[in-house]
Amino acid sequence: MTPIAPEQGAGLLLLNLGTPDAPTKAAVRPYLAQFLTDPYVVDIPAPLRYALVYGLILPRRAAASAAAYATIWTDRGSPLRFHTEDLARRAAERTGWPTAVGMRYGNPSLRDAAARLAEAGCQRVVVFPLFPQYAESSWRTGVEAAERALRTAGLRPLVVAPYYEDPRLLACLAAQVRAVTDGFAADRLLMSFHGLPVRHVRRTDHSPQPRCLIDADCCATMVDANRDCYRAQCFATARSLAAVLGLPSGDFEVAFQSRLGRTPWIGPSTDQRVVALAREGCRRLAVVCPSFPTDCLETLEEIGERAAAEFRACGGEELRLVPALNSAPQWADAVATMARERLASAAK
Repeated sequence: MTPIAPEQGAGLLLLNLGTPDAPTKAAVRPYLAQFLTDPYVVDIPAPLRYALVYGLILPRRAAASAAAYATIWTDRGSPLRFHTEDLARRAAERTGWPTAVGMRYGNPSLRDAAARLAEAGCQRVVVFPLFPQYAESSWRTGVEAAERALRTAGLRPLVVAPYYEDPRLLACLAAQVRAVTDGFAADRLLMSFHGLPVRHVRRTDHSPQPRCLIDADCCATMVDANRDCYRAQCFATARSLAAVLGLPSGDFEVAFQSRLGRTPWIGPSTDQRVVALAREGCRRLAVVCPSFPTDCLETLEEIGERAAAEFRACGGEELRLVPALNSAPQWADAVATMARERLASAAK
């Protein structure tokens, strides 16, 4: 593909949440500490948050998390990191812009990414968050940290807005689903999104009278009152993806994964639905994770390994994980196009 002549001073920052440097307790512990002490992630008063993270969570989870990372680690290292770096190279080929990867937690840091873009002569940097739906614990915390790093480096950030129903995202997801299901007669497609505590989504309820998770149909359509609701955006993604795939309502369902702690989380729960589907007679299950454009621990280990084993243990024959978009050429095309559109919109 012939690169487009770069716009003067333009750059691209691919923003992802992060990964430890190695699948070891020594590397996972500081990564988890940085992640879990973020007030957007564990949103309780700071003294309680630090006591909880350092006194309870890290001693219990660091070793187990390292063991889980070890099952997905490759010769190239962390899948999330190398897939993001591969996507950055392909996006740069398409735009002709200096492009960097920055992680909200871990390495490469946002500060280092901003410094590289400044050294490359960038003035305006398009920030492309690799999470399509808005949530405080992903999109907001990542974007705010990226904007701070870029402004500190003397750069102007231009952020790509949540793109949960962008036709290009949906086309890429549909292509990944078809590549798995065309040779696999799945009884059901499960669309598994990352979960959130209930209180996180209720904070985004803009209705005059609270209706978030009170009204049974609060996520059935996108309206002004739920425009920032993560759960509503996930259901919008699911409906639109099903429409592109031509799936009737009985052939797919939505669930939410990766619960942490005892506080109520949005549902239905992926782990519970995987078990229930197997026991209800579903023999072949395909799972796509539309809130994860990049394969990571939550897709490869949580779904591809643990959920697949649980599905078989409960009577299912096979669970197939649909690969994330990663650095697929069609996705690189979409990222480059959306980035160039964001730059163009800033000039109007």
